[in-house]
Amino acid sequence: MDKLYFREKYIKKLRGFYDDVDMIKVITGVRRCGKSSLMEMVCDEIIKNGVDSKNIIYIHLDKRPYKSIKTTEKLEEIIDSKAEGIDGIKYLFIDEVQNVKDFEEIVNAYREEGDYSIFLTGSNSYLLSGELSTKLTGRYIEFEMKTLTFDEYIGIKKFFDKPINVDLEREFIQYIIEGGFPLAVKYDDYEDKMAYVDSVIDEIYKKDIKKNNKIRKKGLFQKIQTYIINNFGSTTSVNSIRDYLLSTGESVSTITIYNYLKILENAKIISKCERFDMKSKKSLNGEEKYYLSDLSFYFSQNTDGRINYGPVLENIVYNYACSKGYKVSIGKIGKLEVDFILRKRSDEYSYVQVARTIDNDNFDENGKNITEEREYRSLERIADGYPKYLITMDKLLQKRSGVKHLNIVDLMLNSMGDL
Repeated sequence: MDKLYFREKYIKKLRGFYDDVDMIKVITGVRRCGKSSLMEMVCDEIIKNGVDSKNIIYIHLDKRPYKSIKTTEKLEEIIDSKAEGIDGIKYLFIDEVQNVKDFEEIVNAYREEGDYSIFLTGSNSYLLSGELSTKLTGRYIEFEMKTLTFDEYIGIKKFFDKPINVDLEREFIQYIIEGGFPLAVKYDDYEDKMAYVDSVIDEIYKKDIKKNNKIRKKGLFQKIQTYIINNFGSTTSVNSIRDYLLSTGESVSTITIYNYLKILENAKIISKCERFDMKSKKSLNGEEKYYLSDLSFYFSQNTDGRINYGPVLENIVYNYACSKGYKVSIGKIGKLEVDFILRKRSDEYSYVQVARTIDNDNFDENGKNITEEREYRSLERIADGYPKYLITMDKLLQKRSGVKHLNIVDLMLNSMGDL
């Protein structure tokens, strides 16, 4: 195997399950985010831990010589031939497992034998939308992978021996525009990077969306996809999308819009962040925000390269928090809103507000900084004692009301711990 950039934040989530023969390990994520490479890293580490390489059974169903395997019978034949004569735990890795019809039955059969530690990747959430989730409830664990966060982006540039701007804020802005697909970092020219991202979008449509869904009106689907990509980080409802489409002369039912949004979620192009009412402790339907799995989806599809820092920084913090294992929602406190509630365990919360800056000349007649007051107001209304953070691009950080003010670049590069 070629030398790979090591993504420790995902490896450490999987490490405790290497020898687990009861739980199927399912790695999901948008195409080209690095799922196959992650499985290769796991293989390498298992071997370094002293396991004989003969105990590793690695089958990539999108590549030769396994590309022609489409039936459970053929898959079983290949696995059995590779497992013959092996003692101890057999580590079974199947990449793009959805290429085999009814794969769930054969995967479960090997799990029930009790000496197979099984790892799967597949066509994103479609992998978990069928028999695997219904028949194997409680028998698999999902590990969702993201594209590169900023710390990984810097790390992989070093790995590929690419130049890094000494002004890390300028490098961060470059990361915003270029996105975090690992292979895109290899290209030096920006246009080449965006052409690569366009190819990812095309591949997602052909292999994930079209193959798994009946899209009767491709033009309508693409309109909805464009709308949601262009409005990432904004409060979005099915009705608002329908109103937009009606304004363009496109009549469509709300159920169709809902279905198309779900398809985009399943393909991991977007991720829905629900709004949570902190008084009623209930999720608020119809008031969600959608974030992009990678910001390059926006910049590759738009000729206007200007950065709207509000939603962009939210998107980066959202993906960063998800990559660290948090469950993320938007917090509503009466008429006020906090950008994110982060939850790692059932009783551990933290609250995050995100802004480009609070260090500006936006003062009211009483001499108070309007931007600063706005960003702190909702955090100061929360009185439950859990940690509160304001994340900005400011270099001059302040202390106020127990809120920790963090610089976003420092947060991501210096591994300042959990939020």
